[in-house]
Amino acid sequence: MRALASLTRQLWLGTTAVGATDFNTTAQQVLKDLQIATPKIIGFFAATKTQLAGAAIYAIAQCAETVSESGCLDCLTVGYNNIEVCLPNTEGRAFDAGCFMRYSETAFFADNQTIDITPFLQQGSSSKKGAIIGGVVGGVALIVILLALIALLRWYKKPKKVRRGDILGATDLKGPVSYRYKDLKAATKNFSEENKLGEGGFGDVYKGTLKNGKIVAVKKLILGASGKIDDQFESEVKLISNVHHRNLVRLLGCCSKGQERILVYEYMANKSLDRFLFGEVKDSLNWKQRYDIILGTAKGLAYLHEDFHVCIIHRDIKTSNILLDDEMQPRIADFGLARLLPEDQSHLSTRFAGTLGYTAPEYAIHGQLSEKADAYSFGVVLLEIVSGQKNSELRTDANGEFLLKRAWKLYEEERHLELVDKKLDGEEYDVEEVKKVIEIALLCIQASAGARPTMSEVVASLKGKNSLGQIRPSMPVFVESNFRTRPADTSTSTASSTSNATASISMLSAR
Repeated sequence: MRALASLTRQLWLGTTAVGATDFNTTAQQVLKDLQIATPKIIGFFAATKTQLAGAAIYAIAQCAETVSESGCLDCLTVGYNNIEVCLPNTEGRAFDAGCFMRYSETAFFADNQTIDITPFLQQGSSSKKGAIIGGVVGGVALIVILLALIALLRWYKKPKKVRRGDILGATDLKGPVSYRYKDLKAATKNFSEENKLGEGGFGDVYKGTLKNGKIVAVKKLILGASGKIDDQFESEVKLISNVHHRNLVRLLGCCSKGQERILVYEYMANKSLDRFLFGEVKDSLNWKQRYDIILGTAKGLAYLHEDFHVCIIHRDIKTSNILLDDEMQPRIADFGLARLLPEDQSHLSTRFAGTLGYTAPEYAIHGQLSEKADAYSFGVVLLEIVSGQKNSELRTDANGEFLLKRAWKLYEEERHLELVDKKLDGEEYDVEEVKKVIEIALLCIQASAGARPTMSEVVASLKGKNSLGQIRPSMPVFVESNFRTRPADTSTSTASSTSNATASISMLSAR
């Protein structure tokens, strides 16, 4: 059973819970507690697991970090009222631009992600504060009382936020910073070649130094002359600027001037992963760094697909779109203009905008886009990280095989370790861990989208919480084209469109 009330932005799934009365009562209390506690928690995020007889209730609540504590409470109050009508169904969700709530009888996060919200439910702090203030005021002179009153007046005399009159009445998200064109022009030295970081199908990227000394990445978009540019640009940029995760490059702001649209991102000094894997940077990545990059990238994608209040599909995951911060942690770039998947559709058809070699066959050939297209691309990237070989290049040895065919052949023959990059020291990695990573990669590049794991399942497996190894992968597929792929760029820009290419699906055994 599935019902969707689009006007109230509710979604309830599954069937009526076994022991509906107990489930209903417990779930109501869990959601009420989350509504109260979440605004008091740094980061505005809480996840809980509550045991029932023979079952459990998994629940989360989250607000955008850009809203205030009171704004978060207001939004979750409305969210609670909406999600409450989903009970006693086994799963329900309520969301808006400012917040998101979800409960389920099925685990959708790892147990170690839960937090104890009890301390945030305790009352009485306000009365204690009042007693202290009363005692102090009662024992001081009139001048001190007057000074205290003046201080209180200044404290409370703050400008009130203007609320958006949407259907849920939730607090509006904070919009992206609006940069002036002349400031960005000056920051990038008039978008000079010496400041160019890279090129891509959606525009060029430049290094910019703002007046306050902050270094940023400035992307000049190429969006064409569509009459819908303004609406699409404003709505999508506003949404994406509120996506905050440690493994995603943050969109800081934007600029519009005439037909030009510019995005301003965090600057990543280490640039992109492909520079470290394929020889531009002399220092090789060790296995721990590679494993951290794999896990961090998976976490970033899982957040985009499942944890943000709208499902965001990247469409172009590849090594040049994975940037590295100062601590060599991965940050996924170029999801700023990604298509958004509606909650009530399993996939949507759209113009192809990926990179052949990384692209799932159902998307490249039929234009069918879902989260599993990102899972496929992730699988290819994972094999590149393990092997140090580009998927689009033939090996220079006698076999001369492409990466995906080579990986499958070695897996079938149980010779996994021969795929590992020869630059890695055999003493520094765990053999079983490497095997697990390779098998996860092969599961991600299965021909059928339904056979691929979700990114949250990948994260759980990488963290050792469960194993995908019990599911043996079948022979993967890849997409080939009638043209030679150009070298991958090292920018924060999206890959070039391949709409003029002729693509076909090939089974690996046929190569």
